[in-house]
Order: sequence, then C-alpha cells, then structure tokens
Amino acid sequence: MSAPKEQQHIVIIGVGGGIIGCTTAYYLTHHPHFDPSVHAVTLIEATKLANGASGKAGGLLAAWAYPNNLAKLSFDLHDQLARDHDGAELWGYRRVRCGQLTAVAAQRPDTSKLESSNHPTIDLGKWWARDQKKSSVLPDDLDWFDYKSAQAYEEFADTSSTAQVHPFQFTNSMARLAEQRGARIIMGKVEHLNCCNANGASENSSPLTSFDDLTQKRVASVTYVDKTTSEQHTLPATTVVLAAGPWTPSLFPKVRIHPLRAHSVSIKLQRPVSAYCLFSDIRLGDSRQAFGAAKPISLEIYARPNNEVYICGQGDLDIPLPAPGNAVEISSDSCHDIINAAMSVSEELRNGKVTGRRACYLPTLDVGASSDPLVGHTELAGLVLATGHSCWGISNAPATGKAVSELILDGKVSCMDVASLDPRRIR
Repeated sequence: MSAPKEQQHIVIIGVGGGIIGCTTAYYLTHHPHFDPSVHAVTLIEATKLANGASGKAGGLLAAWAYPNNLAKLSFDLHDQLARDHDGAELWGYRRVRCGQLTAVAAQRPDTSKLESSNHPTIDLGKWWARDQKKSSVLPDDLDWFDYKSAQAYEEFADTSSTAQVHPFQFTNSMARLAEQRGARIIMGKVEHLNCCNANGASENSSPLTSFDDLTQKRVASVTYVDKTTSEQHTLPATTVVLAAGPWTPSLFPKVRIHPLRAHSVSIKLQRPVSAYCLFSDIRLGDSRQAFGAAKPISLEIYARPNNEVYICGQGDLDIPLPAPGNAVEISSDSCHDIINAAMSVSEELRNGKVTGRRACYLPTLDVGASSDPLVGHTELAGLVLATGHSCWGISNAPATGKAVSELILDGKVSCMDVASLDPRRIR
C-alpha cells in the first residue's frame, strides 16, 4: 500500500476580492491535476469579494489588449468560461463593437463645475491618440448619441475581438465556482507573510521583511486577522499567490506599484441601447467654434445589458492609497465632470438616472504607460506574484489564472510564453 501524499497548501491573498485571485482559484480547482485530498486552496480577502477595482471596472474584454501574450488567450478563455457556465446570464457576457468618438457638446446642463475643474488627469492605458477622421457619420444603431455633436467616429474593433462582462458579477461567479470545487474563502486582513530558511523547519518562521535575503528563504505561512472574530490566525502555506493589486507592496516591499485612482459613474436609461464600448473625446465648447478649440475630456463609455451605461474618466494621483479594507475617497467634482460631459452629447444619457458614483485604484507599474504585469515565481521560494495588470485586469484575468495554476500544479506554464511577465526581472 502506497504512502499517502503530503498535502500542499496553496494560499491566494487578495485585497478587495480581486478578479485575479478569484480566477486563479477557479483555474487551480479546475486543473486536471487538482486533488482536494492533496491540494488545499484558500482565498483570503480583506473585506468582501469584488470590493476594489474588480467590482468597479468597466468590464471591457479585448483580444487586442496589452500585453499580447495574455490578451488573445484571455479573450478566448472568457468566451470558453461564458459557454461553460452560462456567462451571458450570470455575468452579462456579450460581444460588443468598439469605436473612437470625438464630439463637441451640444447641450451642457451644468458647465460651471466643468470649467473650474482643472486637476491633472492621467491616461489609464487604454486610450491612445489617433488621427482625427473627417467623417462624422455614426453607425445607424449608435442612435443614443446626439448626431449633431459628433465630429468624428472610427470603429477600430468589432465583435470578433471585443466583448464585455459585468466585473462584479464575474468576480463573484469565479469565486463561487471555485468554492464548488473545494476552495475555501476566508474574510480576513493579512498581516504578513512568514518565511523560514530555505532548508529549515517551517516552525522556525518569522515575518517577511524588506531586509531578508529572499534567495535564502522560503514561504512557510500566512498570518491574518479574521474579519468576524478579530482573532489572529496563522495558516500554513506551501505556496502563496499574492494577488493584492495596488496593496501588493504592503506584503512584498520589493514590488513597486503606483496606485492610480479612477472614477466612474453608471446611468440607468429608459430603454436598451446598442452594444458599443466607446473611447470618447468630448470638447465642451460651442459646436460652431473651430474644431479642437475647446477643452477635451476623455471618457470610456460602455453600454451594458439591462439599460445601463458605465462611464469612466481618466486617472489621478490626488489621494494616496488607503489601507486595505478602508473606504476609497470619492471626488464629487470628478464624478460631476464625467456626468456632465457625457450628458452634453447624449439625450438618452440626459434623460437617464445616475445610479452609481465610485472610485477605485488600479495597480499600475508605470503610470501613464503600458507595462507588463508581474506573473510568476519570485526569488522567495513558494511565493508567486499575479499583480500589476493596470486597467486590463478584468480582460486578462483568465489567462493569468490559468498560467498560475499550471505553474503551481504542473511546474511550468504551457498555455503561453510568460518570460516577459517574470517578477524576477525587477531589480
């Protein structure tokens, strides 16, 4: 009779119930080699699922997103997940068209705040400058924008390469599906990672510090405070997946994340509108002025199922990242700017009802530019990073989760080339 296999404890640390942690839990528990009698998958969350950017993002999915090695695979995996688990019903999965719209405000319900709001904004990473097109012809089904406001329109992606989900619903669905296959979810704030000498006993572990020589250490356990009881617990860990988004440096100081705050609003319309995700450049001057003379505001405007439109502005560095579990400060001015700019070019939006104003922090490695996220082993044996996805976290989550599951359970990643994502490239 063969000896029983030693149990492997895989702990996924997420802050705010992030999509990266939840999809990683999903792919670990759905991996062909996953055995609940051998692998204990535990997801630790500080507050509640999808409480951070994963519940407040727009949910755009793009095969043309960044980086290429994640984007195409992840887009295909999103499609597979939707077919396997009725994503259209459970998390609003659908294919969409994507275009760039330049418009000048036809009506401005309240411009006083818009013209006085001059705080600096930062590109989220999805928007890029394109040559202005002479055509102002909108597609026939894009009838929820004021035709006279449109100065230029260009469709740059169709339903073959672009889709969307509702991020809050998607994140919670991934967590629930992982739970059904044996994952355990704990609500608690992680205090620190514990490590021991690479060849030493785990009982002789101590909290990880920035002074540790990581090459001589290995992960031993995770210490957290239970949200309900406020009791401190230490959980043994063979492998720790750190998917804590902008809070990653608080547990692994070597990584430098630049938290970028982004505001968004949602508006409930009186009727369904066509499935478009638009990158818009709205100028707030009189339409009779010379093109480009007025101050532009860049918005991402996503039509969603159930008569809802999600609108996101650009980012800012005005307010530092709060501690894990603390509320994110929402700027009423930023939300006001978004609402007024969007309503100035759409009667449908003007007649709608604002149902949400929110802010979240994106985990950016290089503010204002595109950079590869960090996915893979670190110098600390047993610690795997899955962070730094910036504005493409929802889109690239499935490929990230699948890659991490293969790395842990197969010992190598087969689904894609992850060399450019290796956290050990950071010095």
